[in-house]
Amino acid sequence: MPGPGDSLPHIILPERFTEARAYTWARPVRGPSVRIALRTPRLHGQKLKGDLASVAQAAATLAQDRSAAGVPVDQGIVLQFDSEPGFELSLTSLDRRGDGIELLAVRQRARAVQATVFVPDGKLTVFERLIDRYANELTQRGRPKNERLVANIAAVRLAVLESFWTDEGELPEAGTPMWWEVWLRRAAGALTTFRDLAERSGMQVGDRHLSFIDREVVLAHGTREQLTSSVRLLDTIAEVRKAKELASFFDALPAAEQAEWIASLWEGMTPPPPDAPAVCLLDTGVQRGHPLLEPLLAPGDLHAVDRSWGVSDHSGHGTQMAGLAAWGDLAPALAGDVVEPPEHRLESVVLLPPRAATPTPPELYGAYTAASVALPEIVAPQRPRVFCMTVTTNDDRDRGRPSSWSAEVDLLSHGGRDGYPRLFVVSAGNVEPETRWTSYPDINDTEQIHDPGQAWNALTVGAMTDKAWFDPGALPGWRPIAPPGALSPCSTTSVTWASPWPNKPDVVMEGGNGAVSPSGDVDLPADLCLLSTSRDLLLRQLEPTGQTSAAAALVARMAARLMCAYPRLWPETVRALIVHSARWTAAMKASVRDVPSPSKRLRTLVRRFGWGQPDFGRASASAQNALTLVAQRSLRPFHDTAESGRAPQVKTRDWHLFNLPWPRTALLDLGEVEVELRVTLSFFVEPNPGRRGQMNRHRYQSCALRFAMQRSDEGLDEFRARVSKNEQNEEAGLPSFSERGWLLGPGGRDRGSILSDIWTGTAAELALRDHLAIYPVGGWWRHNIRERRWDDSVRYALVLSIHAPEADVDIYTPVATEVGISIEV
Repeated sequence: MPGPGDSLPHIILPERFTEARAYTWARPVRGPSVRIALRTPRLHGQKLKGDLASVAQAAATLAQDRSAAGVPVDQGIVLQFDSEPGFELSLTSLDRRGDGIELLAVRQRARAVQATVFVPDGKLTVFERLIDRYANELTQRGRPKNERLVANIAAVRLAVLESFWTDEGELPEAGTPMWWEVWLRRAAGALTTFRDLAERSGMQVGDRHLSFIDREVVLAHGTREQLTSSVRLLDTIAEVRKAKELASFFDALPAAEQAEWIASLWEGMTPPPPDAPAVCLLDTGVQRGHPLLEPLLAPGDLHAVDRSWGVSDHSGHGTQMAGLAAWGDLAPALAGDVVEPPEHRLESVVLLPPRAATPTPPELYGAYTAASVALPEIVAPQRPRVFCMTVTTNDDRDRGRPSSWSAEVDLLSHGGRDGYPRLFVVSAGNVEPETRWTSYPDINDTEQIHDPGQAWNALTVGAMTDKAWFDPGALPGWRPIAPPGALSPCSTTSVTWASPWPNKPDVVMEGGNGAVSPSGDVDLPADLCLLSTSRDLLLRQLEPTGQTSAAAALVARMAARLMCAYPRLWPETVRALIVHSARWTAAMKASVRDVPSPSKRLRTLVRRFGWGQPDFGRASASAQNALTLVAQRSLRPFHDTAESGRAPQVKTRDWHLFNLPWPRTALLDLGEVEVELRVTLSFFVEPNPGRRGQMNRHRYQSCALRFAMQRSDEGLDEFRARVSKNEQNEEAGLPSFSERGWLLGPGGRDRGSILSDIWTGTAAELALRDHLAIYPVGGWWRHNIRERRWDDSVRYALVLSIHAPEADVDIYTPVATEVGISIEV
């Protein structure tokens, strides 16, 4: 039999341990109350009707202009609704799709909420009637009708450019040419109309665009005066943001040539076959001639978004990342450590143009990313791959909110266009320039993760470091900036993000360290960096590298190795295993010791380090006293319950109940011994981007999943009722039931599309907690009736592990026997 220290394969949980259950609805749950401004209904109604009269006059003039220009007059206008400061708008009441009225965007300005709403010609009367009923009629409870909508509206006006500005800060100054990221309504001809009118005004419009469920995104260059030159042009717009610029690449650092050992590294090793899984690098290209890379990278696997850029590395960054994605940090090999030979291949797509190339008008980065994904998939459609993107913007103003680029990464991951899910590993972005590292670690908490690192479905990687030694003779008096095991001084975080957004990064990996002098100068000595392959073969074959790009390349390597070890794993499952294997170091935990409250300490820990540093050994294998179960399932979350011919009534359909094959006898024998249960749930959302994304029914997620565990003192019927109640609470904006023993609990873990948590308790108690539920919560698949997506299914991966660190007991074999896995003697 295997010994306690032996590696054992994870147990894949068969379907027979999962039961699909139809939803049982409890009585409806009321949502949280909304503050309503105190008004005199008749006076307030008169004021708002005056606003609408002014808007109607402007609309009539606009209709005449359209008619004279030969433009159809049934398109409508865009209004701006302002809330009373300190009060919310009733957004669901402003979005009246049955009348063709569409809520376009929502933004917070000071203490007021501003909403832009498209109103078709002739439909202003809808709001006039709502205001009339508010001013003149009462409900059965004696309150003005439509009070929740009308009372909190301070003003209604015709939208101007400022109404569409949903980015951070103020609208750029007049007269300044710039690139604008323009989000258009997904209406017939909207893109063509915008392009025509914008070019007539002298603007330059990008050739590419992105398409989402109800938005199209395009880049346009010009001034704000040009963008507002035509009211008809504004009618096509839903949102306007400032286009982003890409972060600069890492500069090559000097290092001694170590060419003599490279030839021997391949001795006795066989290159992987052509159909082996691959890491596809979206970067600056790769120098294929490097002897460590050539056996892994076929000529046909070199691509470029624009062939005129060439397919070789024009910067050096891509070759550095290729070495790490293939071999890991090469410094241990120089020290004589054993290096794992690559079992996976490499692919390369030049995503960024050469610096010396003719300046290219900036395109949407999401469109470039989509093109980069398509190129290798056309050449090798059956090859499993993980996409490693170590390119980010140099700003952090999204503050966790989806951007066009991050939404495109989410859409490509989900496979919404082609039904082919993908795994993306994305770097979190760096604190730049390095001179700011002297403010470590405070600067890392305020420097937010860069776009597209906020993508829900991507595995976002920050940087930690174990490198703290360098030659003191080379830099006398200098000291390492970060202690071993702590956050790398380069790494960005999501500590300052608002609570609805995902916890990012997901994990952290080695990204190197920096050194600081007594006078405050910063340097990156080679000893504090990772060692990788160099582009400049005539000068050097190895050179130092680091930061979050290097960390992401190492995680992409781990993902490809998992694909080699478990060929049938889904992308969702590979992501889950990596997060599940991550642990916080003692230095990470110590770094939050001074945070005042336990809940804030945990929040800071997760938003600074994710779940910590992943480990390939834990991700790939179980042990006798550390059991891991893996399940891959598909769930149909919603269905239409309306009778034939009636308007759709979409409700929750199914949830999954797992009957867990716990080693009950072994756990009961352990009694009061403390054990640890970890649960990780991974799924991909189909995005619906836009600033309205997190507002009640207007959600970014297509559908989200949650998990709940049966309590030791809870019967199965009680557990089922609690699951149903949890779903309805979340739909109504109320908290789920708290569960004793969990590290984060539902309030801390239920964000984004990968959820992980740790339960700690006695072995005897765990023996009685043998049921786990996976249940859906609302998203736009449910609430956007127009798209009719309620019959779609969502895939998920579930990973559970039991660890009895202090016990010499075999908890693996009983489960393997019940599941049907033979144990080699």
